[in-house]
Amino acid sequence: MNRTSNQSHPGIATLLRNLVTAAGFAILASAPALAQQTLKVTTIPEEAATEQIRKFGPLTRYLERTVGVKVEFTPVNDYPAAVEALVNKQVDLVWFGGFTHVQAQLRSGGKIVPIAQREEDTQFRSVFITQTDSGIKTLADLKGKQVSFGSQSSTSGHLMPRSFLLQANIDPDKDFKRVAYSGAHDATIASVVGGRVDAAALDITVWRKFVEEKKVDTTKVNVFFTTPPYFNYNWSVHADMPAALRERITKALLDLSMATPEGKEILTLNRATKYIATKPENYKDLESAGRSAGLIK
Repeated sequence: MNRTSNQSHPGIATLLRNLVTAAGFAILASAPALAQQTLKVTTIPEEAATEQIRKFGPLTRYLERTVGVKVEFTPVNDYPAAVEALVNKQVDLVWFGGFTHVQAQLRSGGKIVPIAQREEDTQFRSVFITQTDSGIKTLADLKGKQVSFGSQSSTSGHLMPRSFLLQANIDPDKDFKRVAYSGAHDATIASVVGGRVDAAALDITVWRKFVEEKKVDTTKVNVFFTTPPYFNYNWSVHADMPAALRERITKALLDLSMATPEGKEILTLNRATKYIATKPENYKDLESAGRSAGLIK
């Protein structure tokens, strides 16, 4: 009996070894998939590509460490390209303006999820600027003038400035001598500084950054009108992203703090004090504004 019993042990041992080996292969097979997973990130090109890379580089490295996947940041050429990239799942995470978020929602049939916004985005504003000796003091003074917006898809550089102009009974397409589109906020400032247009509208945070960094002389070009507040930018993902990954990304953004050197660097570059949670309802008024301004058909 003992011999029979002893003979059965090698069979059991072999079976156990096979099970362990199979489990090991399963773990090894899944490991490359996790290691190779890449989180692709982009942003609306509100500034030059070199500035985007500088601004989002530290955030990219932070997300790579905290989310636990490889993170790739790739600039796009224009605002519609950022919309299409997320709608078609060519990227996973996009920094949208409020209006581009709305456009992506509509293009995707409601499949875009806003996960975080800067605290500043709950009370965002646009500014109108002009040369200080232009004689332009009010929105009404813009009639008959050459005026520039940013990108046609920009919230702060086009949609909301146009919306507030319409509320003031000023129709840019009828009342301005010429309407120009610079494509980006920094280019908008340059168009006024260079005298290519009489006035322009842009993102208040970009204007403040230029003033703080002394990239514009406010004795020559300055703000003559600031809009009422509205909701603006957010980080958005596609609804098909796995819930666990979405939660890790959201937590990483919300955990950023000015109290740490890394958090301070990232938030300062992103012109933020902190990120807070957001929801689709916050951008319904922007959709209404887009329809009223004829920018959403």
